[in-house]
Amino acid sequence: MSRSLIYLVAGARPNFMKIAPIVRALQARADRFEFKIVHTGQHYDREMSDVFFDELGIPKPDYHLEAGGGSHATQTAKIMVAFEEICQQARPDCVLVVGDVNSTLACSIDAKKLDIPVAHVEAGLRSGDMRMPEEINRLVTDSISDWFFCTEPAGVDNLLKEGKAPAAVFHVGHVMVDNLLYQRDQLDASDKSGMESQALKARYPRYGVVTLHRPSNVDDEANLRGIAGALKQIAVDLPLIFPVHPRTRGNLEKFGLDLGPNVVLTKPQSYMEFLNLWKDAALIMTDSGGLQEETTALGVPCLTLRENTERPVTIDEGSNVLVGTDPARILEEAAKVLAGQGKQGRRPLLWDGKAAERIVAELDRLLAS
Repeated sequence: MSRSLIYLVAGARPNFMKIAPIVRALQARADRFEFKIVHTGQHYDREMSDVFFDELGIPKPDYHLEAGGGSHATQTAKIMVAFEEICQQARPDCVLVVGDVNSTLACSIDAKKLDIPVAHVEAGLRSGDMRMPEEINRLVTDSISDWFFCTEPAGVDNLLKEGKAPAAVFHVGHVMVDNLLYQRDQLDASDKSGMESQALKARYPRYGVVTLHRPSNVDDEANLRGIAGALKQIAVDLPLIFPVHPRTRGNLEKFGLDLGPNVVLTKPQSYMEFLNLWKDAALIMTDSGGLQEETTALGVPCLTLRENTERPVTIDEGSNVLVGTDPARILEEAAKVLAGQGKQGRRPLLWDGKAAERIVAELDRLLAS
């Protein structure tokens, strides 16, 4: 049997963390598969050096589409034009896309129009909030994909309600958790003495971690002011370390918001730096989708500063509490955690570090049929 060629699409640093376990699983089945890593260049990230790929245990990308920034339409169009060209040069047997970024949408549309099967990893997640560009990307990608690999039962339920064939929907677990467990083991075996986060941990034996980047939180002055007030108050009892997204930092300055002396603002951190920091935190407060899942995987208390989540398993089973942006509610739930009365969660079914192996096993069967 000839080997199947798979294009693995990634557009931003978190996407590479999602495809990394799949790359390793495909490498273990070199008798059956060959693959090419496609970096769309949706986000330029100076942290994505050779060391970044070494840490992930994967080779550097085979293709760089260099799409760059611009509006959603401009970026999506650039990716589509460039990706179509490489698909026509060497037609793959499958295009695998992950997550919900513009690259996911653009490359799935290209592949479908070229009659190339599309596999969507992290399929079926729904927030119900059409103001989120990611929600539009999820819906469109899932409307045209051929095979759906789901992280949690809610994803399966959503897809079946939308009329997808049960035989095309697979609950496989979460590749982001595969990567988290892999990199945690790498971190445990490494020398952390030179890490900024290690110095912060030595300075603050008990601390919380904050991340904020969603426009609904950081561009809206009332919301950001309310959240900032809550953080300042929580930090009186628990020092907070806040790696600040450039957009967030700009708005904190623009709106004249002072977080007080106990909120430590740092520059954005690399994956391993940040993992070293948050895995030992007493509390995480975030509006990140991925961090909701990663904290659940490691059992770290998490308060999600959003009105909705597309990852309900982190609430139903995990250590995540959806608190919205009301300062009183944030303070109430933070107080519970600090008093030792926070939510106790468990790691969801199939979040065991073997999701990528299950995906590759299904692709082997699907592409052979």
